Amino acid sequence: MTPTAVAPLVSAVPLIELQDIRKSYGPSHETDADGLAPALVLRGISLRLYAGEFVAIVGASGSGKSTLMNILGCLDRPSSGRYLFEGQDVSAFDADALAWLRREAFGFVFQGYHLVATESARENVEIPALYAGMPEAERRVRATALLERLAMGARLDHRPNQLSGGQQQRVAIARALMNGGRIILADEPTGALDSQSGAEVMKLLHELADAGHTVILITHDRDVAAQARRVIEIRDGQIVADSGDGLAPAAPAGGVIAPLSGPGLGRTPNAHASLAADLHEATRAAWRVMWSNRFRTGLTLLGIVIGVASVIAMLAVGGGSQRQVLAQFETFGVRTMFVAARAGSVRAPAAPLTMNDAETIGGLPNVEAVAPYVEDRVVVRRGNVDHSTEGGGTTVGFAEVLGWTTSEGRMFDAADEASAAKVAVIGETVRKALFADGSDPVGQDILVDKVPFQVVAVLAAKGSTDGEDQDDRVIVPFSAAAARLFGHRNPTWIAVKVRSMEQALATAEMIETRLAEQRRVRDVRVWNRVEAIRMQSATAHAMTMMLGLIATISLVVGGIGVMNVMLMTVRERTREVGIRMATGARQTDILRQFMTEAVLVTSVGGTVGVVVGLAIVAVLMLAGVPVVFSLLASLGAFGCAVLTGLIFGFMPARNAARLDPVVALASQ
Repeated sequence: MTPTAVAPLVSAVPLIELQDIRKSYGPSHETDADGLAPALVLRGISLRLYAGEFVAIVGASGSGKSTLMNILGCLDRPSSGRYLFEGQDVSAFDADALAWLRREAFGFVFQGYHLVATESARENVEIPALYAGMPEAERRVRATALLERLAMGARLDHRPNQLSGGQQQRVAIARALMNGGRIILADEPTGALDSQSGAEVMKLLHELADAGHTVILITHDRDVAAQARRVIEIRDGQIVADSGDGLAPAAPAGGVIAPLSGPGLGRTPNAHASLAADLHEATRAAWRVMWSNRFRTGLTLLGIVIGVASVIAMLAVGGGSQRQVLAQFETFGVRTMFVAARAGSVRAPAAPLTMNDAETIGGLPNVEAVAPYVEDRVVVRRGNVDHSTEGGGTTVGFAEVLGWTTSEGRMFDAADEASAAKVAVIGETVRKALFADGSDPVGQDILVDKVPFQVVAVLAAKGSTDGEDQDDRVIVPFSAAAARLFGHRNPTWIAVKVRSMEQALATAEMIETRLAEQRRVRDVRVWNRVEAIRMQSATAHAMTMMLGLIATISLVVGGIGVMNVMLMTVRERTREVGIRMATGARQTDILRQFMTEAVLVTSVGGTVGVVVGLAIVAVLMLAGVPVVFSLLASLGAFGCAVLTGLIFGFMPARNAARLDPVVALASQ
């Protein structure tokens, strides 16, 4: 192998200096609530390591050597003490700066290899360069060259499960050298290998040390440790022997590496791969993971597919139904008009309408019925409850003309009108205000502007029109309103029901003309099709609410599925997260990786859902069901699917990004 070239520059400044490093696990205080002391693993380690050294840290299992390696490689932080890297205190580094340091300074060779199972040998080697921002073509060439130097050129595209232990360790060494490998941290690199493969790995480490790389070997095997140039023995978390003299070593044959620039010393920890490169790599990796778990991915997609297809199909059916309703309106028409007085000029106020005007309108050819209506604000009372509402008086034709039915009781009749009977019909809002106790209002007395009236019916609820509550009203016979409430018989407006909508415009013009002749001034106005507009608006609103509910349910169902799968994925791939962090991935990189997977799942589901939805619409059209395809609805449904991935994938992705590298690497 031809080792990586390094610059020959000697520095007396320690590359790594540890000052009284301690590491404990458990409660941070002296004892916890149960009186248990924290487990102290490292007990005041002080150590200087210089560039170009080949150091072996040897100790029995449980001596603390692996914990020391994690701290040296910035995978873990000490509980106390100082860690100086080229004179800088690492405790001041944030998570991104530590990731930068691992990416630029360290190369890890683990006993368990720690290769990403879904990536090929070359792709595993490329991982550190990806996070360092190296262009794809360049990192591919470099990874290939490294593997060829390690006699792995014939297995570039092999997955880890297709390689032997020794071959996997060679891939790990190539990965450690990908970004230069200034410091090689090898944790039991021969522990899982046979003697021949172990000898080959040690030979590679010797060649790296001869080329000027700093090699730190962690082992329990004293024979392996003896091959290093400096041996440090650790026992019970303390250094008990060190064969080095604490001085910077002489330059090896290959030269000594130049001091590494750290954060604030010329290189920036913010350097990383471009967004486009990150997204490309994240998408590629996400697709590979999805494909390797096809059955589970398919089940996840099912909720998104059903939701998106349902929204598209329901919007199409709703649009078709609405168009059909509008067609029916046009066929049968909205047959109610409203007539009101208007001022003839600024100096000539409008004369009030009269009952003679109503009789004249009722005698026109296309008019089926009329209902004069007088209204004003009144106060209704029951017991000690007062309520201000719209008071109205009308004739018995009111219900027929406006199509207003009762939910309880009956409308007043001609006898009530003839006798000016003190009977009233109240709206739903008035009923709720005066009869909040739940009692039946029919047959009970209320006061309308201090005049007692008996409630004979409750109007069926109409809701609001143009911001006006149609149910907030009390209606009495026109004669009673004129005699007992308002003191006049002048209608505020007149409702007109026509026989044929084809003649509606002509009828409206006839009303204005005939009343102008009778009143000797053109001072009335006719409003037509108001109820039609209300019904169209109500229909559209109801349809929108229904489809919105369907979309919400589909998003929730699909989102829960995505979240469950992503949480499971993070749990299954915890070690992969640790590997990526050890090779220099920032928290942002991990977050982007898993967010991309969530969005990719929902994007694929959304695409399939759109196709299925269009197929359903086509089938409905062939079956004669009225449908209206909406491109905007299809795009909106797809956008909702993608948004679902963003929303429900964030928490699992954030959990992955916040994993501790040491904990992640130790997971099974």
